[in-house]
Amino acid sequence: MSDEQDKPTLTRKPLGLKRTVEAGQVQQQFSHGRRNTVVVEVKRRRVLGRPGDPAPEPVVEEVAPAPAPAPVAAPAPAPKPAAPRVNENDSLLSRQERQAQLLREAEEARMSSLEDNRRREEAARARAAEEEKQRAEQSAAKPAEPTPAPTPVAAAEPVAEAPAVEAPKAEAAAPRAPTSAAPAPRRFTPVEAPKRPEPKRPEPKPSRGGDARRQSGKLTVTRALNEDEGARARSLAALKRAREKEKRSHTASSGPREKQVREVVVPESITVAELANRMAEKTGDLVKALFKMGSPSASTDTIDQDIAELLVTEFGHEIIRVSEGDVDIRHDEDIDDAEHLKPRAPVVTIMGHVDHGKTSLLDALRGANVVAGEAGGITQHIGAYQVKTPDGSLVTFLDTPGHEAFTEMRQRGANVTDIVILVVAADDGLKPQSIEAIAHAKAAGVPIIVAINKVDKEGANPQRVRERLLEHELVVEEMGGDVQNVEVSALKKTGLDKLLDAIAVQAEIMELKANPDRAAEGTVVEAKLDKGRGPVATILVRRGTLKVGDIFVCGAESGRVRALIDDQGKQIKSATPSMPVEVLGLGGVPMAGDTLTVVENEARAREVASYRQEQATRKRTVQAPVSLEGMFEALADKTNVIQFPLIIKGDVQGSVEAIVNALNKLSTDEIRVRVLQSGAGAITESDVTLAAATKAPIIGFNVRPNAKARDIAKRENVRFMYHDVIYHLTDEIRKEMAGELGPERIETVVGRAEVKDVFPAGKRDKAAGLLVLEGVIRKGLHARLTRDDVIVSATTIASLRRFKDDVAEVRAGLECGVVLSDTNDIKAGDNLEVFEVEMRERTL
Repeated sequence: MSDEQDKPTLTRKPLGLKRTVEAGQVQQQFSHGRRNTVVVEVKRRRVLGRPGDPAPEPVVEEVAPAPAPAPVAAPAPAPKPAAPRVNENDSLLSRQERQAQLLREAEEARMSSLEDNRRREEAARARAAEEEKQRAEQSAAKPAEPTPAPTPVAAAEPVAEAPAVEAPKAEAAAPRAPTSAAPAPRRFTPVEAPKRPEPKRPEPKPSRGGDARRQSGKLTVTRALNEDEGARARSLAALKRAREKEKRSHTASSGPREKQVREVVVPESITVAELANRMAEKTGDLVKALFKMGSPSASTDTIDQDIAELLVTEFGHEIIRVSEGDVDIRHDEDIDDAEHLKPRAPVVTIMGHVDHGKTSLLDALRGANVVAGEAGGITQHIGAYQVKTPDGSLVTFLDTPGHEAFTEMRQRGANVTDIVILVVAADDGLKPQSIEAIAHAKAAGVPIIVAINKVDKEGANPQRVRERLLEHELVVEEMGGDVQNVEVSALKKTGLDKLLDAIAVQAEIMELKANPDRAAEGTVVEAKLDKGRGPVATILVRRGTLKVGDIFVCGAESGRVRALIDDQGKQIKSATPSMPVEVLGLGGVPMAGDTLTVVENEARAREVASYRQEQATRKRTVQAPVSLEGMFEALADKTNVIQFPLIIKGDVQGSVEAIVNALNKLSTDEIRVRVLQSGAGAITESDVTLAAATKAPIIGFNVRPNAKARDIAKRENVRFMYHDVIYHLTDEIRKEMAGELGPERIETVVGRAEVKDVFPAGKRDKAAGLLVLEGVIRKGLHARLTRDDVIVSATTIASLRRFKDDVAEVRAGLECGVVLSDTNDIKAGDNLEVFEVEMRERTL
């Protein structure tokens, strides 16, 4: 066999550092011819010597020292170990056994080298001690002579670097210094480093069985790989406890800590336990303080802000008062800086009486035809449009209804606008809604431009309109005032340029500006529930820029802008100030006139919306203070007043609001309108179910029920009332309410008579002799018999005779005899009042 084949290598060695773990297989022999092959890993101990210690060698051969005349011997390089001789018996051994044998030989060589180094160091220390003793004796015998230099034996013998075989050579090469020469420089004698005490290893505890040798003799994986042989380290829990103990000791030694002053946020009402938690104080301390203040309370009791402030101040903290209203958004406190403001388009609202040509005038300005799409040619909704004038500037127009039922719409239009155009027909003059529009504009503090329309019609008198305006403190420029007035004709499109110029002049005077570079704010002009798009709101942006994706809160509803649609039906990405847009993405239908505000995140939007919903619910369900008079009035209302229930559904929120207000005005002392439910959107199954339970009709204003609602209505006999013009709706409801009351009974007194005497008439009846005092008494009329002005009976005249003849009537001043039906309680001196009854149809 060659040498390469006999090398104890287990596998192919990879490139890199020398491995310390080698794997192999060992075959185990058992009784009955059983065998088992086990994979065994052999771990080499990595020896790390201290600096200066000799490196351990696996095999050391002795080499005879060669004499050298040099005074100082330099350390010679260590001889290479001879290659181990291969024995024939080794080939018979297994690879694992050869590997173990090599490891044992290397360990024996290392231990032998360490023992030689130890003996050499002890000999050097002994010689150094003897020389020191000799120098001490010589110095004591001859004090005048200089002290000879010590023999540099230790210096010439490098203990840490020279191998063991070079020690005799170094000792032979060290010459002795002559006594007559100059004293050699003093050299320090090396001192042996102190040995560190070895840690005592814990003795294994005896097992419960009593024999500890069984456990100590076992070889486990932990013992084989761990050099500490089972020394147990401290656990993490023990380290943590030790650190906490040390920290407590430092804290206790530093003395009492300084009290920390906190800012305590206190709402309008708070429990004692919650206040203690926010103050980081003990609840019992707060309860004791409350007892001392004279207001004993438990930890779960609620206290107000004033008591909480006393507690916070007494414990040395600072209070921050908050209220529920702080959650809401306050627009009056958010004012933009002047340097951020930029010019914006004016918002113009067209107002006036019904059928005076407001929408036609707006159509002439826009070049469109909106009137053709309105029911009955009357505006039922509030519309928002943006018009580009010939000079390139933009003007936003709001068209409000002129019918008396749309007072709230006109008021909202006056509140969100910059300029009001009052349209007055030249042939009709000022009307009630014109006067109402003037009042709204004055209340909002908005300038007015009077547009006198229909000047091309026969009988038009613009001068009479100007004179009538003086009654309402509107003085036009022709009469020395400051109110602009323009004569226009929407039909022939004359005077429109002058009207636009007047708007531009007024807008320039007002210097309208807004900040577009901020979170958007706007006002809901109109809102509706679309079948395919969901809740849709028409928003007039007042400041900021509204963008797609913005999170907003609108009234008691929140949402995210999914799409923006302008007045021409086109989708846009953003809306600047004074631009009307339709916003999609609302969580519900807001109320017309609500404010839309863009917030930073959805959590803030939901918080504000939930707070506003709670406030609306609290306001709706609040009870008036109970008084005795109020209880009697409520009882009288329930017993005497007839309730007329209704369910109202409309296409837009503004129309529903106007219908509800118009119908509430129809209520009288005898019958009262009760709106069970109202809202924008189609008629649904829930509406029909409610109507079936309460026997109420459903009013649909420009809306219709869906298929399921129609099936339920047909099965439950629910009545629908469809309308598209508001005054047709109010007229029909007025008639139905009058029919609910029934015809009106009207009594007309036709005569009075006095009973002079009473005569028997047959077996049971009695006849009364009368003297007709006034009027006429006829047979078959209703009569009341009164005695001392107290009604005794209400009856009819069954028989009327004059002398012995039956007559139809008896006039004043004559006497007659009558027989009254259903009563015989007649005495002389009673009075008889005769009257006619007429059933007339009731009107409201």
